[in-house]
Amino acid sequence: MHKRVYQKKDGRYVYLYGHQPHTLPPLEEGEATGAPSSHARWHPLRQEWVVYAAHRQGRVFLPPKEYDPLAPSKPGGFPTDIPFEDFEIAVLQNRWPSLSPRAGTPPEGLPVPTREANGDCEVVVFTPELTGSLATLGQAQRELLLRVWTDRYTDLLAREEIAFVMPFENRGVEVGVTIHHPHGQIYAYPWVPPILQKEVEAFRQRPVLLELLPELGPYTVQEDEHTLCVVPPFARYPYEVWVFPKRFHPGPWTFSGAEVSSFAQQLGQMVARYDKLFDRPFPYIMVLHAAPKGEEGHFHFHVEFYPPLRSRDKLKYLAGTEIGSGTFAMDALPENTARELREVRL
Repeated sequence: MHKRVYQKKDGRYVYLYGHQPHTLPPLEEGEATGAPSSHARWHPLRQEWVVYAAHRQGRVFLPPKEYDPLAPSKPGGFPTDIPFEDFEIAVLQNRWPSLSPRAGTPPEGLPVPTREANGDCEVVVFTPELTGSLATLGQAQRELLLRVWTDRYTDLLAREEIAFVMPFENRGVEVGVTIHHPHGQIYAYPWVPPILQKEVEAFRQRPVLLELLPELGPYTVQEDEHTLCVVPPFARYPYEVWVFPKRFHPGPWTFSGAEVSSFAQQLGQMVARYDKLFDRPFPYIMVLHAAPKGEEGHFHFHVEFYPPLRSRDKLKYLAGTEIGSGTFAMDALPENTARELREVRL
């Protein structure tokens, strides 16, 4: 894998990854963005940090294709956020970040503790094409993407202030996508978020996922020698799927070449299976959970898919009891939805 680092005139970095070196000259850039301003406030009842980033209200919302900010720029055309005519995979610092190395100082005089929201937010552009998905990228491109995620983990976790790094993808307007171009994001947190704290505590006690392996037959959707895709027996969404390696890994940075190929293929096939389930592009949130800094000895890397559909044309909205209490209520059994997904013919 080759990597090129380019700094835009507004100070943000663009990382260009590919199977071949990227040597194209930069094109004209658009207007520079203002400095981000965000901070965190402590929630005394939930015992967690809440990030405030009011500057994000003005971010791009579902632009037409001719003004796609994640497309390659063209000479004399609309200056996108990537000032090059072509690329394989591009990663750039978010124009409207919630967390930033330049986050600024929290306001004074608040009745709750505050802290700087120093971290980073990056956008991972999967392809220069305006449409596509993990299912259509092609195996070589998916493997490249997995290596890109690995490189970003390495770079971001090396920074002293970063405690946890989370790549993710929001797919579909049903989950709030604001740009249709195939892309994901990466949030680098200066703290370990609450859900990850709970996962850390569980993995410290025992290897939860590896212990479950012998019991996951009825919940398995697809698998190969190295990677398993299951509707977990504790799923909170009807078609929730977890993807994880069968051998212990704290993150993809410890994968062998064969495991990279396997994991990339399983991700692509899982998205293809989702799309064929209801014969429509399947919306989801996909998150990568790798070990927070210092937890590499016991935290098992896994990917979680949260799809909002409960049928072809019905969404699973979170009910008042679920939002208010945090206790989910399911109207579909995991073993049944696993069978539905397993029976999809690719």
